[in-house]
Amino acid sequence: MYFNMLMYDLVHNQGATACSRTGRISPAQIFDITRTRRADLGAPTREEMHMKIRNREEILCHGDTESRRIVLDITEKTLRRLDARERIMSIAHMEGSELVIGEKRWDLAKKRHVYLLGAGKACNHMAMAIDEILGDWLTRGIAIVKISEPTDVFRHTDVFVGGHPLPNEEGLRACREILKLVDEATPDDLFIVVISGGSSALMSCPIEGLTLQDEIDVTDVMLKSGANIFEINAIRRHISQMNGGMLAKRIAARGAELIGFGISDAVASPATGDISKPYLAYRGTPMGPDQTTLEQARQVIRDYDVAERLPKKVVDYLMNVGPEGETPKAFPQNTYYLINTLPDSCRYAKEIAEEMGIPAYILSSFLDGESKDAGTFFAAIAREVQTYGNPFPAPCVILSSGETTTKILDNSTITGHGGPGQELTLSFALLGAKTKGACMLSIDSEGTDGTTPVAGGITDSSSLAAAQEKGVDIHAALRGHACYEALKAMGDTVFTGNTGTNLCDFNVLYIPKAE
Repeated sequence: MYFNMLMYDLVHNQGATACSRTGRISPAQIFDITRTRRADLGAPTREEMHMKIRNREEILCHGDTESRRIVLDITEKTLRRLDARERIMSIAHMEGSELVIGEKRWDLAKKRHVYLLGAGKACNHMAMAIDEILGDWLTRGIAIVKISEPTDVFRHTDVFVGGHPLPNEEGLRACREILKLVDEATPDDLFIVVISGGSSALMSCPIEGLTLQDEIDVTDVMLKSGANIFEINAIRRHISQMNGGMLAKRIAARGAELIGFGISDAVASPATGDISKPYLAYRGTPMGPDQTTLEQARQVIRDYDVAERLPKKVVDYLMNVGPEGETPKAFPQNTYYLINTLPDSCRYAKEIAEEMGIPAYILSSFLDGESKDAGTFFAAIAREVQTYGNPFPAPCVILSSGETTTKILDNSTITGHGGPGQELTLSFALLGAKTKGACMLSIDSEGTDGTTPVAGGITDSSSLAAAQEKGVDIHAALRGHACYEALKAMGDTVFTGNTGTNLCDFNVLYIPKAE
């Protein structure tokens, strides 16, 4: 449970010296420290804990500080508006024995048991909200999180730290606890389920005949195949007892009631409206109807030519199972509330930038493709804007969201650690040097990018020269997918801890007017 606090201490305390000397942390130091508690390390201050971006001052002590400040201010305010705990608390409360959500009410005194189930990268904040609202009306909660932090406070909820992006044994153990609880339920029970992105790995429980290792191998192969998340999920959902609506199907079989709170990081999700009103078109995740099909799962295997790399048992099952292997497609009896969707981050960021007096434009909420190519693309846009005023005049902020990926076909090429956001910003630094004052931030909005303890990276037009001065070979870092080590040496990682939301990647590009 101390992972993120320890990572904060390492990043923050080391980075604090970066203005006077190069602060460098070895990969071994970073990743070995997760195994034990370091009692000698001090905790962040209350003010720092309130901030979403916890190493802000370290980021601002070098580079183009004014451009960085603008980008960080927009990001900080956006993440605060997206916090799921605050979003749920704004629409739900107890009045006596009644749970009130918007205009709907449930009399909990008429329920035998009230259970909280949750999984996802933002599950910490979502589950905390429900645990706090229900108080002693909550019989038991089970939450599967990616990282447990000291600031997580629960009264009636057991927290399990699952594996992400690869499933782990603790996540599986939590799922077995959930299934046992569900199988003992009656029509007089109420399940409140909170789900955000990441639940497919965290809530991992393979069907009979497959093992946890099979699911781990499937996830590992598909993440390195270049497939997008929808394609990956088409496979994972059809080999799971939990995902693709299978949890909701199991609850429905017991006749119990389900209220769901969701954060959707699915590309093409509509922006949220009135979040206090039930969302009738909810799809995906363990608690909702699945929009993927068996045939799509089979097509993904063919399209990415992974049949020989996936576990044979998985391929045999998916290629031969009949209609009984299909996931459920409708749950009209359930009540769902959609707290955030992927377009919300750009929508809020645009409002915030314009409140700051800076014109802002949403380039795309559908960003996809190779991360390092996206970085080059944004650098080219920045140069076009500043040089020719196309497609927008400078100064301006350009926003985007989505989910870029990093294709790794051969693990032997990996020389360090990284993630899509870090690859994007490090790639931006190469050509961004041609656009004075341009600054690019790219983070995974939930707070951890790839295999690292940081949310992502930030670079500007001075970053290439700074890297050369520090002996950082950006090209080598990109080839070896070791962007974390490179950005850390440059002082350009972005550390947040758990943000309380999960809306895939969030990218902010600021381009000042040419002097």
